[in-house]
Amino acid sequence: MAQKQLYDDYAEYLLVVAYRYIPGENDAREVLMDALLNAYKNIDRFSWQGEGSLKAWLKKIVVNQALMFLRKKNLQLLQMDNVTAEVVATDTDALNKLSVKELMVIIHRLPDGYRTVFNLYVFEGLTHKEIGSLLGISENTSKSQLHKAKSMLQEHIRLTYKYNTYER
Repeated sequence: MAQKQLYDDYAEYLLVVAYRYIPGENDAREVLMDALLNAYKNIDRFSWQGEGSLKAWLKKIVVNQALMFLRKKNLQLLQMDNVTAEVVATDTDALNKLSVKELMVIIHRLPDGYRTVFNLYVFEGLTHKEIGSLLGISENTSKSQLHKAKSMLQEHIRLTYKYNTYER
């Protein structure tokens, strides 16, 4: 009964977290189910820290499960020490006109490595040192991957906005 309540309360939110890392809906659902199974098995390790602590604990499990899934799929992170990607200026009007769904589609277009570093940095608030340690890459590679992810996102947003403007 408690497992069903946990699922009912958090599954939708956790699926969104999984989907940020794993573009395929079926794969994201698989990650969610594996994460919830791990949570159920390890509930004795959970330590109540106040309001929101269960949600944060479950989110961490989902992120870790997503990273394990990507490792199994041979996540490709390019080892680069120089940041050379060109930054494309993003029109804030373009960003404001995109729906959340459109933005998620754009994020999913990123290569796995870029998307993973972007998510860990932007959504999880990890430092480049922490990301490097977690993914087994250098701090500079993490910085490079983030920089390139942002550049690609800016270009995709610009192109999406340009395309959508012509359609209206």
